Amino acid sequence: MEGEAVAATSQGWLVAIIIAVVIGAIAGWLAGLIVEGVGFGLLGNIIVGILGAIIASFLLPAIGVNLGGGWIASIIAAVIGAVVLLLIIGIFKRA
Repeated sequence: MEGEAVAATSQGWLVAIIIAVVIGAIAGWLAGLIVEGVGFGLLGNIIVGILGAIIASFLLPAIGVNLGGGWIASIIAAVIGAVVLLLIIGIFKRA
């Protein structure tokens, strides 16, 4: 029984990582389309999307925005965070 719980837990982490990468890829790609001129390629966009989701998880509740749950809300929040991140990167690249 105990071994089954460990296997289920490790599978849950793997699924969560895959979902984070998929949402990050979609969010990074969409943010790259929204903020032109600050693209980083596929791997860079995935990283920007994941970081964007992290930024949005702090930023949106701080300003009182609740998008709810689910895939679509997660992608929208990650895109918002990724756009914010790309705008900040764009400011530093121009400076």
